[in-house]
Amino acid sequence: METELSPQAPPSLLEKAASVLGAFEGPDPRLSLTEVVRRSGIPRSSAHRILDQLVRLRWLDREGRDYRMGMRMLELGALAAHHNRLRRAALPLLHDLHERTGQLVHLSVLDGAEVVCLERIGGSEATAVPSRVGGRMPAYSTAAGKAVLAFSGPDAVERVLAQGLRPRTARTLVRPLALRAELAATRERGIAFDREESFRGVSCVAAPLRGAGRAVAAVSLSAVRGGERELVRLAPPVAACARAVWRELYGAGRAARASPAPPPDREAAVSERAMDNMLGWLRFSEWM
Repeated sequence: METELSPQAPPSLLEKAASVLGAFEGPDPRLSLTEVVRRSGIPRSSAHRILDQLVRLRWLDREGRDYRMGMRMLELGALAAHHNRLRRAALPLLHDLHERTGQLVHLSVLDGAEVVCLERIGGSEATAVPSRVGGRMPAYSTAAGKAVLAFSGPDAVERVLAQGLRPRTARTLVRPLALRAELAATRERGIAFDREESFRGVSCVAAPLRGAGRAVAAVSLSAVRGGERELVRLAPPVAACARAVWRELYGAGRAARASPAPPPDREAAVSERAMDNMLGWLRFSEWM
């Protein structure tokens, strides 16, 4: 009996955009619309619309009638390499932290008013925490978010406050003064806590990845059972893991110069801008 083959679905807009960008692979740094159409196989009208969108997003630049790779692509490539390096350096240490504690481990970075999970290593109770790699959570209600915010510039905190502090549980900090006080306490002790502020029954402890400047990420542990005493018990291995990841990335010199107050050094500011650029790419589909 013959089976009827289902017609192939037409390419999505994202697939078309990927084909347009793929046309720029090769030795030619500049392409005309005609060359993009020939290389990508995308109809001329669609290719023209996509090229215009990509220029507005800075993924491409336009010079007369020609197009070439834009700064956003360069930033993305550089920061993708940075995040791959961060994950590679952290992964064995995160596994070791999980094995020593038996708890769910996360590696997260700040993106605006949210934290994005770069790595998740689960334990027996991991299903109780609905997190995933690439998932986002409000920074103000998470230990990882507060760990990075505490060692970021004032603008980062203001961005979070401008988005509003909406309650996720009865314990979420929803008053700006309360959040500012908690961030000050986090700077004092070098450790951030989430006391069932994101999910009922789930507490977290996090430590920032930083040297003498601003935090670039955070390592966190999630505990389904246990209160404040359990968080205090888990804090030292989390802090030790964060320091070890930083040393793996940058060597002992920067970690040894760490201080409780984060001066706004130029290198940290450049890193923060690059982080924003890469993480903005995760919302690439918004323009479609």
